[in-house]
This record gives sequence, structure tokens and C-alpha cells, in this order.
Amino acid sequence: MKAAPRAIVPIADVPDVPVGEVTIQGEITQLWDPSDTSISQVGLIEDDSGKIKLTIWEASRKTVVSEGETVRFRAVKKNWYEGRCSIALTGWSDIHFPERGRWWEA
Repeated sequence: MKAAPRAIVPIADVPDVPVGEVTIQGEITQLWDPSDTSISQVGLIEDDSGKIKLTIWEASRKTVVSEGETVRFRAVKKNWYEGRCSIALTGWSDIHFPERGRWWEA
């Protein structure tokens, strides 16, 4: 069920989901300076189950996220580095801000 398209996966379960892309939702708890100009943003997202490193690539042309915001990332790629799972937003990924509401409903 967690591998179903658009199903929100608890962050702690991301490494175990048998697909290469997942949808997660959580709070951006920390951002730091990227180590390379090809990276737009890098930091941590967490939910009640755990936290995971996120990378937003410059080439993906995604909206900037801020610490403290709740976001839903759809179709993010799972990556592995030194035995740890992380996620990366690509051009195919979507960012939704559930708490922002819709400007036309304000």
C-alpha cells in the first residue's frame, strides 16, 4: 500500500518502500548551505516517524521551501549514500504546501 502512487509514506519507511520514487509529507526542520552550485536547497524534513535528508536540484526549478513549513513532496527520488537513504527533488517532482491554502479562496 505504501508503494501505491500518491500514497504518503511515513518518512521512517522510505528506505523500505520497494519503489524508486515516493510521496512524503512533513516539516522542513533544517536547511543548510549547499555544497555545490547544482544544488538549490539541502536540509532535513521530518514527520512523527522520523527525518530524512532532502536535496532540491537547481535544474529542477522548484519553489523555495523554508524552515518550519509543512510540505508534501510527490515523486521524489530515493538515493543512497554511505548506507543512508535520502530524497531528491527532480524536474518530475511536485511540491505542495498544505498549510498555505489557495490564494483565490482568501
